[in-house]
Amino acid sequence: MRRPAIVTAIVLLTTGLVAGPATAATAAPAACQAPVPSPTQPGYTVADPNCDVGTGAPFVPLRDAEGRVLSRVFTGIRDGAAFRIEVPRHWNGELVVWAHGFRGTGTTVFVDSSPLRAFHVQQGFAWAASSYQTNGYDVGQGVRDSVALVDQFKASTGRRPRAVYMTGASMGGHITAVAIEHFPRTFVGAMPLCGVLGDARLFDYFLDANVTAAALTGVPITFPAEPVSFAAQVRAELPLLGVGAPALTETGQQWARAVEQRSGGTRPGFDSAFAIWNRRPSLPPLQALPFLFGLYPGLTGGTIGIAPGNVTSNRFTIYQLDGSLRLNPAERRLNRDVLRVDRTAQPSRDLTGIPKVVGDPRIPVLSVHDIGDLFVPFSMEQIYARRAFLHGRARNVVSRAIRGVDHCDFTAGESTRAFADLVRWVRTGHRPGGDDILDPRAVARPTFGCRFTDTVRPAFVAPPC
Repeated sequence: MRRPAIVTAIVLLTTGLVAGPATAATAAPAACQAPVPSPTQPGYTVADPNCDVGTGAPFVPLRDAEGRVLSRVFTGIRDGAAFRIEVPRHWNGELVVWAHGFRGTGTTVFVDSSPLRAFHVQQGFAWAASSYQTNGYDVGQGVRDSVALVDQFKASTGRRPRAVYMTGASMGGHITAVAIEHFPRTFVGAMPLCGVLGDARLFDYFLDANVTAAALTGVPITFPAEPVSFAAQVRAELPLLGVGAPALTETGQQWARAVEQRSGGTRPGFDSAFAIWNRRPSLPPLQALPFLFGLYPGLTGGTIGIAPGNVTSNRFTIYQLDGSLRLNPAERRLNRDVLRVDRTAQPSRDLTGIPKVVGDPRIPVLSVHDIGDLFVPFSMEQIYARRAFLHGRARNVVSRAIRGVDHCDFTAGESTRAFADLVRWVRTGHRPGGDDILDPRAVARPTFGCRFTDTVRPAFVAPPC
């Protein structure tokens, strides 16, 4: 199959994982070079792939504890995208492609190392990562650039991998899920981490959080929203909800329950996660607001400049305040009063706009998600699992729940074990264990998420495992 030339992509957050005793070689490299103009994207620049942006740390081969070099590294800029490739000295012939997360809308692109870099090298895997040609929530470009790394690997090393795994975090999880559906013969396995596996449904969730707060407080809201008037509306809602106060009001408690149901259902640790996320500042241009109120894409259509039109909708959403399917009087009032929005653009079936995750993986997929993540919520996993079930692909998907409250908050052990289990699945055909994320009774159990969580997070307040 002919693979496309490198193009654009970006990814949300990378995780802060470390793995094993391998360290980067300490030989002093040349000073970091200034970003160069992109040859493909007017107005963009490409940062030096040999230096980490922000720290200036050099990208050099890993060494073991005795100082022996473990790998060879290759870098460059191709078609406006920077890339890094690393091949262990004792290479097993397999490659891991890493897709990073969303990096805002700046005009400098940069590549950094996979968070599982040391683990992959120690286990004999090569890995590769791209900056993508542009920033923004451009999943299609991320897919093209990530797939192009397979050909770039051969061009740089002179060898073609016999098997390729795809993995990525946050928006990189969206890229991962789309890539394996559009290029099913390129990859043998995939591991999304904290991934946007429900495509535009993420923006629906942002919309849900805001319109339910407005409906419950009786504060008028309009769509699409304008930053100044929207911020004033939110400031009117906050005291009515008790957000920022020592305790939520009764209305605030109702709002918390609405967010809980829309973000994954009744589950342990939610109240602690909800409190933490509401103490955090949101994203520009509304960083002065609590986090859940400033998720502006949900109030403007969710395309973030990638495509025209509005991809968000709650036209047929039934809002609930508990896990019962029967609506109580409060839920009926909420559904009567909430602002309804209809989409004018659908998630795309190609690599334009917001590409749809169909849920039709032909290869093993092992996905990991924090159940207290309220940025890319746990419901993304459930949406993906339901779609896979409807396509007859449920056996190809394993989901693991982690008892954490942050976005992409995984220990090295949780992530490396997941990848090792994925590789074993690919090689042997034996499907690894996961969590029953589609059974509301299982998700609501006090011990949900214990099975694959290595470390107790103090901020995650729930009955102990």
